[in-house]
Amino acid sequence: MTTKTPSTLLATIAAGAMLLGASQALAHAKLVTANPAPNATVAAPKALNLKFSEKLEPKFSGFEIANAAGAAVSIKTTVAADGMGLEGALAAPLAPGAYKVTWHAVTADAHRMNGAYTFTVR
Repeated sequence: MTTKTPSTLLATIAAGAMLLGASQALAHAKLVTANPAPNATVAAPKALNLKFSEKLEPKFSGFEIANAAGAAVSIKTTVAADGMGLEGALAAPLAPGAYKVTWHAVTADAHRMNGAYTFTVR
């Protein structure tokens, strides 16, 4: 039978804590919610909002929107006050049809993520 000394136990706990911290530090932000939601059919929105799991770097984060023909839609994007979301104010109401949102985000760990989704205006 082996008995762990307090210093061995403390070292084991410290090593486990460092591994847990390292795995959390390597985790990257994910898109948590979007409004309009992916694949949703909605009335013409006045704004778009994307929420992420981590704070964003404002200089390197944003999104664009395009109609079904691929033409860009005028939108002014900003990082939300809490730093974890992107907000976009539309310059004009969206006409009925399909739209594609293409986003890019950089978090404090300098990891760049990107993605896209579509929604439809009725």
